[in-house]
Amino acid sequence: MLIAEDLLLLVLDDEKGTLTSSWVQQALGGAILTELVLTGSVQVEPKSGFTPAKAVVVPGRRPDEPILAAAYDSLAAKPLAAKNAVTNLGKGLHEALAARLCDRNILKRRDEKILGLFPRTTWPAADSTHENAVRGHLVAVLIQGAAPDARTGPLIALLSSIDLAHKVVDTRAVGAGAVKKRAKEIARGDWAAKGVKDAMDEVTAVMTAVMVATTVTTTTT
Repeated sequence: MLIAEDLLLLVLDDEKGTLTSSWVQQALGGAILTELVLTGSVQVEPKSGFTPAKAVVVPGRRPDEPILAAAYDSLAAKPLAAKNAVTNLGKGLHEALAARLCDRNILKRRDEKILGLFPRTTWPAADSTHENAVRGHLVAVLIQGAAPDARTGPLIALLSSIDLAHKVVDTRAVGAGAVKKRAKEIARGDWAAKGVKDAMDEVTAVMTAVMVATTVTTTTT
């Protein structure tokens, strides 16, 4: 399972099969970029002067996993600033990942029409066993204070970037505010290796910019 797949499961409403955030595309792209860095397939070159941070493939380190391999090929063909890589890698990923999870009987596909006219595909849960296990790991880190690892750390950082970390676990024991604070601490990546931290910093920066831009647009219209 990819980190992006875990993220998608957490942000899909289990019964309705719809997304609980409008910023999922960028977050999924961030998950792919982070996983490419974790596997040593991509490096994020830090910002230098007016030159933005770049996502650069590592020659000879193309991953075998199909989704990651496609992302690697995309970056190899057209190197991008890290912020653009996050957005580009997320395009169409929600549907592609959901279809894979459907093939594994984790989700089920539901095709319907809104008002009998407008087609819509939703992806409700079919088997929540894996998702529940992921939530258990998040509870251990966010509620019980366990140290994050190479999977839970990026996942929590991504959830925090779209303000959902406190929505995917039961916060009654410590309160939503404490969970949000803990998630932001983890998002700073003090536990992560430098390459991973650089990637996470870029992803978080992109998500913050997207959320601010969307909020401003909504407020002024």
